Amino acid sequence: MQLTPMKLEDEIVQKNFRSEAHKLGVNIIFTFNWINNFHNNVMKKFGLTSQQFNIMRILRGQHPNPANIKLLRERMLDKMSDASRIVEKLRTKGLIERNTNESDRRACDVIITQKGLELLKVIDKEDITFDGFFSQLDEQEMKHLNHLLDKLRG
Repeated sequence: MQLTPMKLEDEIVQKNFRSEAHKLGVNIIFTFNWINNFHNNVMKKFGLTSQQFNIMRILRGQHPNPANIKLLRERMLDKMSDASRIVEKLRTKGLIERNTNESDRRACDVIITQKGLELLKVIDKEDITFDGFFSQLDEQEMKHLNHLLDKLRG
Protein backbone atom coordinates (compact mmCIF):
# COMPACT_ATOMS: atom_id res chain seq x y z
CA MET A 1 0.00 0.00 0.00
CA GLN A 2 1.61 3.24 -1.08
CA LEU A 3 0.65 6.23 1.01
CA THR A 4 1.16 9.87 0.14
CA PRO A 5 3.47 11.53 2.68
CA MET A 6 1.57 13.94 4.91
CA LYS A 7 3.19 16.85 6.67
CA LEU A 8 1.83 17.46 10.14
CA GLU A 9 1.55 21.19 9.44
CA ASP A 10 -0.74 20.52 6.47
CA GLU A 11 -2.83 17.91 8.26
CA ILE A 12 -3.67 20.04 11.27
CA VAL A 13 -3.34 23.39 9.47
CA GLN A 14 -0.81 24.76 11.93
CA LYS A 15 2.44 26.26 10.73
CA ASN A 16 4.11 27.26 13.98
CA PHE A 17 4.93 25.28 17.10
CA ARG A 18 6.49 26.70 20.23
CA SER A 19 9.41 24.26 19.91
CA GLU A 20 10.56 21.14 18.09
CA ALA A 21 9.65 19.15 21.23
CA HIS A 22 6.09 20.55 21.10
CA LYS A 23 5.81 19.62 17.43
CA LEU A 24 7.11 16.10 18.20
CA GLY A 25 4.51 15.60 20.93
CA VAL A 26 1.69 16.76 18.68
CA ASN A 27 3.03 14.62 15.82
CA ILE A 28 3.17 11.47 17.97
CA ILE A 29 -0.39 12.00 19.23
CA PHE A 30 -1.67 12.78 15.72
CA THR A 31 0.10 9.74 14.25
CA PHE A 32 -1.20 7.46 17.01
CA ASN A 33 -4.76 8.58 16.30
CA TRP A 34 -4.24 8.17 12.55
CA ILE A 35 -3.01 4.57 12.94
CA ASN A 36 -5.57 3.80 15.66
CA ASN A 37 -8.48 4.95 13.46
CA PHE A 38 -7.28 2.70 10.66
CA HIS A 39 -6.93 -0.26 13.04
CA ASN A 40 -10.36 0.36 14.59
CA ASN A 41 -11.95 0.36 11.12
CA VAL A 42 -10.30 -2.98 10.33
CA MET A 43 -11.53 -4.45 13.63
CA LYS A 44 -15.09 -3.20 13.03
CA LYS A 45 -15.30 -5.55 10.03
CA PHE A 46 -14.91 -8.42 12.50
CA GLY A 47 -17.23 -7.03 15.17
CA LEU A 48 -14.36 -6.30 17.55
CA THR A 49 -12.78 -3.31 19.22
CA SER A 50 -9.01 -2.87 19.27
CA GLN A 51 -9.02 -3.69 22.98
CA GLN A 52 -10.97 -6.93 22.40
CA PHE A 53 -8.54 -7.88 19.65
CA ASN A 54 -5.62 -7.18 21.98
CA ILE A 55 -7.07 -9.48 24.68
CA MET A 56 -7.66 -12.23 22.11
CA ARG A 57 -4.05 -11.99 20.89
CA ILE A 58 -2.77 -12.21 24.45
CA LEU A 59 -4.92 -15.29 25.03
CA ARG A 60 -3.71 -16.87 21.78
CA GLY A 61 -0.15 -16.35 22.99
CA GLN A 62 -1.03 -18.10 26.26
CA HIS A 63 -2.93 -20.94 24.55
CA PRO A 64 -3.48 -23.68 25.61
CA ASN A 65 -2.79 -22.29 29.09
CA PRO A 66 -5.36 -19.98 30.68
CA ALA A 67 -4.67 -16.40 31.70
CA ASN A 68 -6.12 -14.41 34.56
CA ILE A 69 -7.43 -10.85 34.54
CA LYS A 70 -4.26 -9.54 36.23
CA LEU A 71 -2.06 -10.96 33.45
CA LEU A 72 -4.35 -9.51 30.78
CA ARG A 73 -4.24 -6.05 32.41
CA GLU A 74 -0.43 -6.16 32.58
CA ARG A 75 -0.05 -7.08 28.92
CA MET A 76 -2.74 -4.88 27.39
CA LEU A 77 -1.58 -2.05 25.15
CA ASP A 78 -4.29 0.28 26.48
CA LYS A 79 -3.76 0.28 30.25
CA MET A 80 -6.92 2.34 30.76
CA SER A 81 -9.20 -0.40 29.43
CA ASP A 82 -11.43 -2.41 31.75
CA ALA A 83 -10.14 -5.94 31.17
CA SER A 84 -12.99 -7.60 33.10
CA ARG A 85 -15.64 -5.87 30.98
CA ILE A 86 -13.81 -6.71 27.75
CA VAL A 87 -13.49 -10.35 28.79
CA GLU A 88 -17.21 -10.50 29.47
CA LYS A 89 -18.04 -9.04 26.03
CA LEU A 90 -15.78 -11.61 24.34
CA ARG A 91 -17.34 -14.40 26.42
CA THR A 92 -20.85 -13.45 25.27
CA LYS A 93 -19.57 -13.64 21.66
CA GLY A 94 -18.28 -17.16 22.30
CA LEU A 95 -14.69 -16.14 21.56
CA ILE A 96 -13.34 -16.89 25.02
CA GLU A 97 -14.30 -18.88 28.11
CA ARG A 98 -14.14 -17.62 31.68
CA ASN A 99 -14.04 -20.20 34.46
CA THR A 100 -13.44 -20.10 38.19
CA ASN A 101 -9.86 -20.99 39.07
CA GLU A 102 -9.76 -24.29 40.95
CA SER A 103 -6.92 -23.28 43.31
CA ASP A 104 -8.18 -19.72 43.98
CA ARG A 105 -11.97 -19.38 43.92
CA ARG A 106 -11.67 -15.56 43.86
CA ALA A 107 -9.77 -15.66 40.57
CA CYS A 108 -10.92 -16.74 37.14
CA ASP A 109 -9.18 -18.49 34.28
CA VAL A 110 -9.68 -17.02 30.82
CA ILE A 111 -8.98 -19.07 27.71
CA ILE A 112 -9.58 -18.48 24.03
CA THR A 113 -12.08 -20.77 22.31
CA GLN A 114 -11.65 -22.53 18.99
CA LYS A 115 -14.04 -19.98 17.51
CA GLY A 116 -11.77 -17.22 18.81
CA LEU A 117 -8.67 -18.88 17.34
CA GLU A 118 -10.38 -19.26 13.97
CA LEU A 119 -11.42 -15.60 13.96
CA LEU A 120 -7.83 -14.55 14.69
CA LYS A 121 -6.62 -16.62 11.71
CA VAL A 122 -8.96 -14.64 9.47
CA ILE A 123 -7.87 -11.33 11.03
CA ASP A 124 -4.20 -12.30 10.60
CA LYS A 125 -4.69 -11.93 6.86
CA GLU A 126 -5.36 -8.23 7.51
CA ASP A 127 -1.84 -7.89 8.94
CA ILE A 128 -0.59 -7.47 5.39
CA THR A 129 -2.83 -4.42 5.05
CA PHE A 130 -1.71 -3.08 8.42
CA ASP A 131 1.98 -3.67 7.61
CA GLY A 132 1.43 -1.69 4.41
CA PHE A 133 0.80 1.28 6.65
CA PHE A 134 4.54 1.41 7.21
CA SER A 135 5.58 0.91 3.58
CA GLN A 136 7.01 4.43 3.41
CA LEU A 137 9.81 3.26 5.70
CA ASP A 138 12.51 0.75 4.84
CA GLU A 139 13.58 -1.97 7.30
CA GLN A 140 16.43 0.12 8.74
CA GLU A 141 14.17 3.14 9.24
CA MET A 142 11.61 0.95 11.03
CA LYS A 143 14.32 -0.40 13.35
CA HIS A 144 15.57 3.12 14.00
CA LEU A 145 12.06 4.44 14.73
CA ASN A 146 11.39 1.51 17.07
CA HIS A 147 14.67 2.28 18.85
CA LEU A 148 13.79 5.98 19.17
CA LEU A 149 10.31 5.23 20.53
CA ASP A 150 11.79 2.78 23.07
CA LYS A 151 14.37 5.41 24.02
CA LEU A 152 11.65 8.03 24.42
CA ARG A 153 9.74 5.80 26.86
CA GLY A 154 12.94 4.71 28.65
